[in-house]
Amino acid sequence: MKLVLGRDDLAAAAEAAIRESGTEPERLDISPVHKASRGFVNQSNADLCEVAIATVLQAVDRGKPVLLLPVTTLGRHQHQTLVTLGKLSVADVEGHSVGVRSWSQTTGVWMRGFLSEQYGIDLRKADWTTYEGSHVDGTDDPSWVKRAPEGAKLQADFLEGRLDFGIMGNGLPDDDRIRTAIDNARETAEQWSKDQGFIPVNHVVGVAEQAAAEHSAAILAAYDAMKSVLTTDAEPGPVPLHPVGFEALRGAFTKAASYAYEQGVIERAVDYDEMVERSCAALKVTPDRLGG
Repeated sequence: MKLVLGRDDLAAAAEAAIRESGTEPERLDISPVHKASRGFVNQSNADLCEVAIATVLQAVDRGKPVLLLPVTTLGRHQHQTLVTLGKLSVADVEGHSVGVRSWSQTTGVWMRGFLSEQYGIDLRKADWTTYEGSHVDGTDDPSWVKRAPEGAKLQADFLEGRLDFGIMGNGLPDDDRIRTAIDNARETAEQWSKDQGFIPVNHVVGVAEQAAAEHSAAILAAYDAMKSVLTTDAEPGPVPLHPVGFEALRGAFTKAASYAYEQGVIERAVDYDEMVERSCAALKVTPDRLGG
């Protein structure tokens, strides 16, 4: 059984649990972990794989054989990911250029959602540039979004002044000139999560539909093991940073799906209960077995 997980502690726990269930695990070494998503979604070349929320939503939208295992492998605040080099602020996004790695990148989905919902920004009035496509075959950027020339790099275009703003999470360059476009971004992000009751989750765990049917005991054992790790090492705070279970992830998935639909990342409104039902049917369990 092939698995891709970015966190060593979660991978070790999942591997041990899978092995104890009677199935031999094989951890694929793919770094950064998001590079595994395309093969997982389109070719099912892994059985259990860390994927971004937006990738899961696009996979469901496109009818890919991908199921949600409700474990958060990367939860973080997102308001700080909109950055600039100049004196511009979030209020200046309209009429200026903004770069993001991919239109379907989950960090971008969250940040654009904040721009629209919290700050009243008309996303179509910004000059958007993306640098790569979606992980899910058959998806395209909206017509009002342009693709950078072949070989162009988001970080270079941003640092050299060809972009006014960039949306960057882990790929943020180390440069003292960079500042967040939202004042008090961390505090703003924490307040958003308090108000919403959930963290803007980035990565969760996906399961190939065939694997769920053939190795349900192993996958359920992996879920229990990863849940134990995340529960034991839970960070203090008003909302869980790494929620586990269908109900714990309902808020984040529902909000992300709404943002993604509004932004043209997905073509239909993906209902969270549809995802829960598909996972439970394949694994032959009731929702309460997986925190529902």
